[in-house]
Amino acid sequence: MRTHIKAQCAALAVVAFACVSAQAAQTLNVVTFGGAYEAAAKKAYFDPFTQSTGVNFSLESYDGGLAKLAAMEQAKNTTWDLIDLESNDAITACDEGLLKKFDKKSLGKTSDFIAGSISDCAVASMVWSTVYAYDASKLKTAPQTISDFFDLKKFPGKRGLRKSPKGSMEWALIADGVDPKDVYKVLGTPAGVDRAFKKLDTIKKNIVWWESGAQAPQLLADGAVVMTQAYNGRIDDAAKKDQKPFKIVWDAQVYDYEWWGIPAGAKHADEAAKFIAFASQPKAYADLSKYIAYAPPRKDAIALVDKQRLADLPTAPDNFKRAIQINSTFWADNADEINKRFQVWLTQ
Repeated sequence: MRTHIKAQCAALAVVAFACVSAQAAQTLNVVTFGGAYEAAAKKAYFDPFTQSTGVNFSLESYDGGLAKLAAMEQAKNTTWDLIDLESNDAITACDEGLLKKFDKKSLGKTSDFIAGSISDCAVASMVWSTVYAYDASKLKTAPQTISDFFDLKKFPGKRGLRKSPKGSMEWALIADGVDPKDVYKVLGTPAGVDRAFKKLDTIKKNIVWWESGAQAPQLLADGAVVMTQAYNGRIDDAAKKDQKPFKIVWDAQVYDYEWWGIPAGAKHADEAAKFIAFASQPKAYADLSKYIAYAPPRKDAIALVDKQRLADLPTAPDNFKRAIQINSTFWADNADEINKRFQVWLTQ
């Protein structure tokens, strides 16, 4: 009798553990860049996946980088199941074993993806761009080129820049006369780095630094700056949803992919992989463009995007004339060294 009771208890314990595990797996912990993109991803990716599978999401915002992920992995206490990554971080995280390898077969026809939008450890979630924007109600003359961003005489006032050398260094060189196609060739030399910092020196006293993507349109709205570097989707969102008189200057836009990756120690890695496959289908990509002006990295999704909406995307022909793709390998290899100099430069 006592043995029978023990057996029943053991069976109940197994069932209880299974129930707890199943319940825990019903929530994926996701870290993103927050703001308008997270809101759009919720509508295009997260909510439909929840409706399809019953799996919910717990969302956390950050501003990029791998320090926290590396610390969690080292401590073997990874609380993230899915992470939103910039390209150089996706490359570095994969190289350092911080991300799981991804089964590309789950994506379907991989030839439909834009070249370079699938890696060993991550899949592109969209194509986004760093641009600069201005408040059309406050500038009589509209700036048109990246050189105008650096022209304090013609366009006096404060400039907003992300507190990072990435993007700003490229702009500084182009504004100083370097052809966009030669930017990384020049930036890959000590003289080129010096040249970029020297150009940034010309506006340094007028720079207002921001660290979160949501801060850029807010700086414009508050009148704290007359122009600001920003993510194109944030400005489009402010202009269309909040009716702000903001305009984008597409000249020298620095475009890139955003990536989904699964931390190596993710507790719900299987569910996270299923989500990535779900979010990488043509309809999901096209749906994201409805809610924020980021482009699909999958060619067969383009036909599903409204033609009028296509004009707002970084990859639209008129917007893409002098675009440069961020060289993620360059930044993966050089970010630490340039960041150290950038931090010193900020204090000088």
